[in-house]
Amino acid sequence: MKNSGEELHFRMDLGDSIEAREQSMISFYKRQRVDWTAPLTCTLEGDAAIGDGVKRHCLSSVMSKLQFGFEWKIGAGKTLLFEGEKDHLVPAASQVFVDSDLFVVAGRMIGHSFLHNGPCLTGLSQAVIHVLGGGMPEMASIDIEDCCDTDVREAVELLKGSAELTADQKRSIQSLASGWDLPGVTEENRRWLTEKILFHAVLSRSKGQVKQLRKGLKETQVLDLVTKRPDTLPLLFPRSCAVLYSPQLLLERIIWPAESDSGDETDDTSLEEKCRISGFLREYIENASSQCLQELLKFWHGWEVPPKELYVEVVHGLMPRSSTCMETLRLPSHYISYDAFREALNAAISSVPTGFGLV
Repeated sequence: MKNSGEELHFRMDLGDSIEAREQSMISFYKRQRVDWTAPLTCTLEGDAAIGDGVKRHCLSSVMSKLQFGFEWKIGAGKTLLFEGEKDHLVPAASQVFVDSDLFVVAGRMIGHSFLHNGPCLTGLSQAVIHVLGGGMPEMASIDIEDCCDTDVREAVELLKGSAELTADQKRSIQSLASGWDLPGVTEENRRWLTEKILFHAVLSRSKGQVKQLRKGLKETQVLDLVTKRPDTLPLLFPRSCAVLYSPQLLLERIIWPAESDSGDETDDTSLEEKCRISGFLREYIENASSQCLQELLKFWHGWEVPPKELYVEVVHGLMPRSSTCMETLRLPSHYISYDAFREALNAAISSVPTGFGLV
């Protein structure tokens, strides 16, 4: 990133509705003629937090929406720009999204977060990643799981089988194939037709979306990197299994409170209190799911990318709080039972979308 030049300023109002906050994200990344490598400053209206923790929170929020969907609806349920199975996600086949340049926006989001060492888009289809990296579409290896269309998957399963096809099955496959100017099925062309149908269903349908994604990535200069260094593609688009969180991942990075932390004379919590609360936190982490640990890390640090060190302080207070800029989790000393501690920490973690982890 550049250290000079005009700064980018991203602003989000925590008092707005979820849809309004999402619109702030889209509007920011729809801006034209922007140097996305410029320094970034983020502001959360309605929250006193400042510094790098705010930047981490904002970028994490942006990538979370891209990964799991926006609340504004086009049809039923959330609006997903990427759909399908884990590690087989493909760009949504929506002409509305393409006409709105939403995949250019998505490319900018992905590249911008990557520039700031932020969260990545995980679980994308390897075939789509191959093309995004500049590979020839015809050379991509496409899995049936990459296809979101159940009719196509059923036809491919029939073609891949060894049983003789009935007349009705042949008509069903022909009806599908004719839409892509492909011939009817014969015993000689079953394998070839299988590959062609998958290619059209996965890569031909997403040609416009991938082109826009590449444009957005190019504007952040990340596309140049992955084109010259294809080995960086797994870093930009990691598989879901590569970002699973384990208790050991967090525990080995924690700096636990000691009897006289930093010689702070205002620290009047006892060693007994520090040991008890530290033990509760360790138990919480050891029994948490990967998703829960991810949410804890976001509350503690500002996003789900683990830092080298995570700090714990035991203090006098009402509820768990975090100083994300300092990677510090501040836990009240008054909890006597683990159940009460767990309840309070879960409540604090759930406040992240609306209160930046401050309760």
